[in-house]
Amino acid sequence: MKRVRFAPSPTGSLHVGNALSAVINRREGDWMLLRIDDTDSARNVAGGEEAILRDLEWLDLAWDEGPARQSERQERYREAAAQLGGDRFGRTTLLREDGTATYHLASVVDDVDFGITHVYRGNDHRPNENLHRQLHEALGTRAPEYIHHGLILGEDGKKLSKRAAGSTIESLRELGIPARAVRRYLEELGLPRHDVHYDLSRIRRLSIEAIAAMSDDELASITDAPVSYVPALRGARDLTEVKEYAQMLSSPEPVNVQASRETLERFKELADGDPRTVIRELKAVGGDLRALRLALTGRDRGPELAAILAALPKEEALRRVDQALQHTHT
Repeated sequence: MKRVRFAPSPTGSLHVGNALSAVINRREGDWMLLRIDDTDSARNVAGGEEAILRDLEWLDLAWDEGPARQSERQERYREAAAQLGGDRFGRTTLLREDGTATYHLASVVDDVDFGITHVYRGNDHRPNENLHRQLHEALGTRAPEYIHHGLILGEDGKKLSKRAAGSTIESLRELGIPARAVRRYLEELGLPRHDVHYDLSRIRRLSIEAIAAMSDDELASITDAPVSYVPALRGARDLTEVKEYAQMLSSPEPVNVQASRETLERFKELADGDPRTVIRELKAVGGDLRALRLALTGRDRGPELAAILAALPKEEALRRVDQALQHTHT
């Protein structure tokens, strides 16, 4: 059995590079430990662990044991340090002045105690491999197999800052990107041997596909909109836009439509027809389709006009057009 661990520090929402490590470990491992590396209190952020758990659950990444917090295992680390001869191992500090374990000691001891067989982590940890192997040898334990993967870099080829757009799972969620789109992007990266450039545009394309693949009931529940609205929501690029579309369909903002009265009057005559036929007829007589869109939704952009007509009950569409006619000029 391949036993793996995902071990973030509680510094807030997961960076997409950390999320990649989580996806790799979950895919490659038969059993996964969630370990919280919180021995460095200066780096810990209030609510940081909760943010990580929220991100993992949102991405549908389950773990088999944990969260195991290193802060709760300090006595065990001090025992291991004594076995290794004290607070230092060569040039490496094992215990800080306050008696808490450093990353290297805590990580190796945890891998021993939880039976970790494979460690999948970013290339930035590659320099730690020799030291960790030496610590295992000194403890008389078997080192896991270390597999390092490429990092996700910014477009400029440098480290992707947490302040960059979409660089954390929380920021992607705030952008309205569906979890399935983010998970699919990370899955597509596989186990990169070399560093890769972050491709937010790819995530945005996957967002459109994820929304298109959602069931009618799922989309309706996200927006609290009637299922009849769903066809008009499917062209949205993200969940924020889905909600905006649903809002404009259910509660359009009142506007003064400065347009030809003839277009709206002609629509009333055609309203019983198929939406695409209605639009074709209006185009044939040079109708002002923007005015019709404004009358129906209060916006001059949004879902396809045919989808709007299909979503709205005929009586409601006519009511909105009559309301708009009260504000038009002859």
